[in-house]
Amino acid sequence: MLASPSSLWAGSRTMKVGEPAPDAELTLVDGGTVRLADLKGQVVLLNFWATWCVPCRQELPLLDSYYRTTQKHGLRAFAVTTEGSVPIHRLKSLFAAMAIPSVKRMKGLSGEMPAVPTNYIIDRAGIVRYAKAGAMDLDDLNRELIPLLKER
Repeated sequence: MLASPSSLWAGSRTMKVGEPAPDAELTLVDGGTVRLADLKGQVVLLNFWATWCVPCRQELPLLDSYYRTTQKHGLRAFAVTTEGSVPIHRLKSLFAAMAIPSVKRMKGLSGEMPAVPTNYIIDRAGIVRYAKAGAMDLDDLNRELIPLLKER
């Protein structure tokens, strides 16, 4: 099973706009791990979603498509599933079809999700530049990400 919201956050730091992102460790559904600190120099999008969330189900395919076209410019995106009620085997086909790596657990962060979907964007220097609940559309993605992807 995927981590429940309370067990997803195994750590002590929150992400706040204008502050450095904590050095969180993401455990991917495929078993690999990624540390946010190792992603400096890239723009990182963390998308927190749930299967029961209608806006999430509309946003996730858009994020995946956007990621497929912009990852070559330095974007790294991660889809963090926030519910524990769905057995992972029921989501394997979804995860396999997505270019965005799926996260089942995080260490190094704490806090309550205000809602799902919630998105965080971290710039190339490791500073949190965006933190909002609510689904992003293409205009939001372009407005928030393109300037950061152009930074060197």
